[in-house]
Amino acid sequence: MRRILALCCIAAVVAACSGDDDDAGVVAEPTTAVADGVTTSTGANGEARGAIVFNGQGNDLAAYEAAAPFTKQIVIPHYDEESQPDGLDINGQICFDPDNPRRFVAGEDTLQTTTGEPGWGIFELEGDRVGELSATQVGKLVPTYQPSVDNAENYGCGFLPDGRIVTTDIGNQAEGPGDGQLIVWFPPFDSFDVAYCKVDVDLVTGQGVLVDGGYVYVAEARSAGIFRYQIDALPTSPEPAGGCDGADTTGAPMASGIEGEPFIVPSPDNAIATPNAIAKGSDGQLYVTSVFNGVIAEFDADGNYVRTILQPPAGETLGAQPFSTGTPLGIGVGPDGSIYYADIGIVVDDGIGPGRGTGKVRRIAFGADGEPLPPEEMDSGLAFPDGIGVWVPPPE
Repeated sequence: MRRILALCCIAAVVAACSGDDDDAGVVAEPTTAVADGVTTSTGANGEARGAIVFNGQGNDLAAYEAAAPFTKQIVIPHYDEESQPDGLDINGQICFDPDNPRRFVAGEDTLQTTTGEPGWGIFELEGDRVGELSATQVGKLVPTYQPSVDNAENYGCGFLPDGRIVTTDIGNQAEGPGDGQLIVWFPPFDSFDVAYCKVDVDLVTGQGVLVDGGYVYVAEARSAGIFRYQIDALPTSPEPAGGCDGADTTGAPMASGIEGEPFIVPSPDNAIATPNAIAKGSDGQLYVTSVFNGVIAEFDADGNYVRTILQPPAGETLGAQPFSTGTPLGIGVGPDGSIYYADIGIVVDDGIGPGRGTGKVRRIAFGADGEPLPPEEMDSGLAFPDGIGVWVPPPE
């Protein structure tokens, strides 16, 4: 998680049998329900399984129950040569395949500064409850990167409707020209050598991704905004016949003539100083985080500003302690509409960036009147929590 200091400096940063004989042998249908703010999936055995929130923190992959007491499990521990040689360094956005919900993508850059390569791991998830989860890496997405002044850093991901994967890497983080990348990847994904085609290599600090309604939405944090790309315009294979008709300066395959269009532009009215991530709400609304000034703003489906969901209390400024409401980077939305965000814990103390152990994972629920409630702390004392993924175990 070497990326975060520079990123945050953007300023400048189931079969149920009844006891009754009449019901014997009747198999219950899988169902879903919402109770106490937690959406559950009931499998064929009648056992309820609640939504689970995933977060990359300190290079660990953690999972939480979606409501209090927010029980936690480290699903993938970080790599340590002596104590955890089988660990992996996990970070960035966490994305689940809607057509294969036990498959997910997350940033994986184990041994990045020595022999490793930054990229995105492809994982298969087992288990249905926090405390019983495990994940196995089955592949990895590794592209070439533009010659940024910073380390190559992975972040965003998403699944297209036909199963292709899109990713964003950050490029220059706090200064220099935009040279982050939007890339399309082609199946099969049970490989460490997956074919791809670059779409854009000029992202201005590329971060969170949302795939929705015929578009890929990309957050560009250095005040650039939220851009969107038409899915129908993206390459369908890594060959010219599939629209991948050129190459970038690294020699990697690249499509020509595809540009993102501005969708949400930062302004004083919407308070989005650094658009870092975007998520879709349960009613179709869009939420955008701005880590530098501690804001989550709501927009309608057309990108019009609706309201501010989260902001620091009046008069608070960044100092040796973070904002009391946090500095949101990654974001996800539960099926019941609750917002989950990765609070990176920025402080100002001999520079600006995450403090030591100031990171948190937080939840915002909504009251009966639709107004956001004060954020709840799901976990605290974290190092560099940066990405969120929300998963509901599939019915059996």
